[in-house]
Amino acid sequence: MDYTEDGDIESDDDIGEGFGAQAGEIPEVRTAEVKTLTPSEADKGKRLDAYIGEATDLSRSYAQNLIEDGLVSVSGRKVAKKYKIKAGETIMISIPEAKPIDAAPEDIPIDIIYEDEDVIVVEKPRGMVVHPAIGNPSGTLVNAIMYHCGDSLSSINGAIRPGIVHRIDKDTSGLLMIAKNDSAHESLAAQLKEHSVTREYIALVFDNIKKDKLTIDAPIGRDDINRLRKAVNGIGSRDAVTHIRVLKRYGKYTLVAARLETGRTHQIRVHMASIKHPLVGDPLYGPKKQPFGLNGQLLHARLLGFIHPRTGEYMEFSSEIPEYFQEVLDKLDDTENK
Repeated sequence: MDYTEDGDIESDDDIGEGFGAQAGEIPEVRTAEVKTLTPSEADKGKRLDAYIGEATDLSRSYAQNLIEDGLVSVSGRKVAKKYKIKAGETIMISIPEAKPIDAAPEDIPIDIIYEDEDVIVVEKPRGMVVHPAIGNPSGTLVNAIMYHCGDSLSSINGAIRPGIVHRIDKDTSGLLMIAKNDSAHESLAAQLKEHSVTREYIALVFDNIKKDKLTIDAPIGRDDINRLRKAVNGIGSRDAVTHIRVLKRYGKYTLVAARLETGRTHQIRVHMASIKHPLVGDPLYGPKKQPFGLNGQLLHARLLGFIHPRTGEYMEFSSEIPEYFQEVLDKLDDTENK
């Protein structure tokens, strides 16, 4: 199952077919996939490992391992991880067949907002992956939760996603609910399916949004060119609705609250890009060169509300804007006040 950024559970529509390595360019390995990248002028001069980390869903450290193992070629030749890429080069990355991933407890500090015998509400920091996957086998929220809870987690979604009912992207921070038993998991999952969970995000987007409120009702599916992206009216599109409310205008930027009616992968990012207001810091859906030295969207899950699985009581939790986000807003305020 694919746990979307915004909460609902979708089918495995993001799993692509494997491709064999091309002889003469990449060593012979049992290959699950070959990724091909072509750097743009904006990417020129970046380190190879850093560029791969930015342009794919692979971590930079995993990219370094692939380069050192000879599984990355640049225009048909092997290069070092510190190689400075050029625009127009063909970069081929051979992804070996995945070894079975095991999630193990790790003593990683986590910010627990609420906990009882059924549910945990945590605040995920930016940069943390929710569950183990290829390229991110450890250091995830699941590893931290397993250490904290031991065996007291829902088993419905398997050994590498214990307790995980929904997720938010690596570079999105904010509130997540986790189920400590199967009964709680079923209740929370049903609420997500019914779209009754309150989920509000705060985001900084490019340009000035003129309307104070708007609703984006546009189906989302897979992009037919870039497997990392989703697109409005893409392949296998499903209904997607986002309600936007302007919080503050900064001239070239707008701070918005985005409340989800549905939960599709990258929903807020795709919807805002579709109306020409991509999220600041998001090179996947916005400009490659981002302001403020950002490499990750300014998106924070600040409000989460649900019916408690056991008591039937509505519970709502809020989260303050994190420091990394607030620093950008402070810079914008300083600019306006000059």
